[in-house]
Amino acid sequence: MLFDEIKKRMMAAMKAGNVVEKEVLRTAIGELTKTGKDVDDAAVVSVLRKLVGSNRETIGLSTDGTQKETLQKEIEILQGFLPATLSVDAIVAALEPVKEAIRSAKNDGQAFGAASKHLKSIDASVETDSVKAAIAIVRG
Repeated sequence: MLFDEIKKRMMAAMKAGNVVEKEVLRTAIGELTKTGKDVDDAAVVSVLRKLVGSNRETIGLSTDGTQKETLQKEIEILQGFLPATLSVDAIVAALEPVKEAIRSAKNDGQAFGAASKHLKSIDASVETDSVKAAIAIVRG
C-alpha cells in the first residue's frame, strides 16, 4: 500500500536526517490521516497531486531562490510516489478520437472539459498543465 511506503520512507528520512524529505512526507501523512478514514491508494495519489500542485503554484509566486529550490525538491520527492503521467505528445495522441470536439469548442474551458472527460474515460494519468499544452496543439 502506498500509504505504508510513505510512512516507511519518512522514518528513513528521519533516521538519515533528511529534513526536507521528512517534512514533506509528514505533511502528506497529516493530510491523509486528518479525516480519520482508511486511506487507499487513490486517496494517496489525490493528496500527493494536490501537494505537488500547491508547491508549483508557490514556486510561481515566490521570489526566494532557496524556497523555490526546497519546493522543487519536495515536488521531486512526492512525484516519486505518483504513477507516471503522459507526456504532452502522448496526450495529443490520446485525444485523437475527440480532436474535432476540442477544435469546435467555443472556448478553452469547453475544450479542456472535453479533453478531460475523454482522458478520464481511458484512465489516463495526466497533469493539468500538460493537458492544456496538448489542447493548444490540437486547437492549433
